[in-house]
Amino acid sequence: MVSRDKDGTIETWLVRVWGRVQGIGYRDACVRRARAQGITGWVRNRMDESVEVMLQGSPEQLADMCSWLRDDMPAALVDELEVTQVQPPFPRFDHFERLPTL
Repeated sequence: MVSRDKDGTIETWLVRVWGRVQGIGYRDACVRRARAQGITGWVRNRMDESVEVMLQGSPEQLADMCSWLRDDMPAALVDELEVTQVQPPFPRFDHFERLPTL
């Protein structure tokens, strides 16, 4: 279930994270954090050593999650975080999961 802010807005953001973000438990920590915040979507490694994250929830939830992705994983060294808002219509996710590497 996706949590909603007071006006019911749900957004979908595609986030790419570059830096030292693979091989350190970043995706597993991301799954735990997203589920704890009621965010749905997925996370996966990419062959270029970045991590890609699809987030769905309220704008406030997603902004908080992006802040966490950038600054709050102690083992990570994030060089760049790129956020793209996905325009509707977009698929609705019912949970947050870890996908295989793309």
